[in-house]
Parts: sequence; structure tokens; C-alpha cells
Amino acid sequence: MGTEQAGDARQGIQSVENAMTVLLALERGAGPMTLTQIAEGSGMQLSKAHRYLVSLSRVRLVSQSPSSGLYDLGPAMRRLGAEALRRMDEGSLASEYLPGLRDRTKHSVGLCVWGQHGPVLIRMEYGGHLLPMTVRIGTTLPLVTTSAGQVFLAYLPESLTEPVLRADQPDGRQEISGEELERIKDEVRRDGFAVTTDAVLPGVTVVSAPVFTTVGSLPLAVVIAMPKRQATPSVLRTVCAELLKTTEAISAEVGYAPKP
Repeated sequence: MGTEQAGDARQGIQSVENAMTVLLALERGAGPMTLTQIAEGSGMQLSKAHRYLVSLSRVRLVSQSPSSGLYDLGPAMRRLGAEALRRMDEGSLASEYLPGLRDRTKHSVGLCVWGQHGPVLIRMEYGGHLLPMTVRIGTTLPLVTTSAGQVFLAYLPESLTEPVLRADQPDGRQEISGEELERIKDEVRRDGFAVTTDAVLPGVTVVSAPVFTTVGSLPLAVVIAMPKRQATPSVLRTVCAELLKTTEAISAEVGYAPKP
């Protein structure tokens, strides 16, 4: 396998990879850049970086301001980015990762999206351990008491979550204090995941983690459900590690790049 991979690498075109290094340096710069900044960001000498910028400008992947001389991503790159986003289906991309996560953990895994009334389960891959009962696809989950709900609660803006919280308390009674809500959010942001037990299914522990997109919003949450009796500390550590590895891979697949 190693020899085959090395052979594949030798078949690449180095100049194309170098050009992408320049484009990625521009992307990381988050704004117009000087030639010196681009050369430093791409690890090239000034003259080499300039030659690539000239070629990229000819095909309009890069543009240079006539007044300031600064370089930025060009109109062709913006069209490519817009078209890539138009074609992307985050749910379908994320779903491709679920069978592998199920096979590695041996537990049931699911995918939730944010709906009008809270988290909605849209996909489920059942594992090797029987659960007391199942949740139907399309079910809307509680926001505060489920791990998926807590993930959305922690990362979505309050303008989206507050109406759902109010709808869950139609008589105006505050079933959970503001301090408790903030504690839940802080724990999820600190750990990167949420864990709940007996929330929707009695005898079931569920772990959830977020998937992020290029614009930093939170359209998805991946969940792992297991019998409560099997959710020992050591098992939870292993499951959470696999879950975070998977959600990070999905986030990268849909184009998300965490800020330094």
C-alpha cells in the first residue's frame, strides 16, 4: 500500500500543487495581501510567488488592485466557491461517515439537523447493541434535555434557540434557570460534545458533537446512542474520541477551517 501511495504521489503535477499553495495563502490571509505576505504564507521566494501570481491572474483566479497593488482571490475563484457551495449537500456528505463510525464504535449513530421546532433526526445507522426502543426518522428532539439539543443550544445564536425554549414552556414557567442554561453551554463548548442519559429513551446514553460549515454556522449534529449499562467512563472516552474525530473530518469535508 505504501509503494502504491508513493507512486500516486509521483504522478502529481508539482506546479499545480504550488499554485494551490499560493491560493491557500491568500485564503488564510482573509483579505488583500502584498507579494511579500503571499510569499511568506506559501513558503516561496518572492520571484517564484510572483510568477505563480501572474499565471493565476491570467485565468482570473487571482486579482490585483490597480491602486494598491495588493492581491486577492479573483472573480473566477469566487464563482468556483459559489458553485461548490451550491452543489454541496451537508446532510448527504455527513451521512457517508456514519457507517464507519458505527462500525468502529459498534453503537448506533445518527444525524440531526436544526428544524423549525428544534433538532430533527434525519438519519440512523443501528449498531450491534440493541436499544430499548427506537426513535423514528423525522422526530423532533427536546432542546434542553437531549445531547443533540444541548449541542445546538451551545453553538447556535439565541435568536434561533430562544423561540424554541419559549415554545417548550407555553405557560411561561421557567423549567430551567438561565444559570443552568449557561452551565450547559459552557460545558459543551469546553468539551466539544454533550452527554445525556434517559433523555428520550429510558436506559440509553447518547453522546452528540457538532459539525461546522464554512460560514461557522451549525447545521448538523452527529449522535451515538448506547445502552446505559455499557456507558462506562472508559467506553465513553473511546466513543467520544471517535465521535470528535468523525465530526472534525466531516467539518473539514464541507469546507470548515477553524480560526487560529
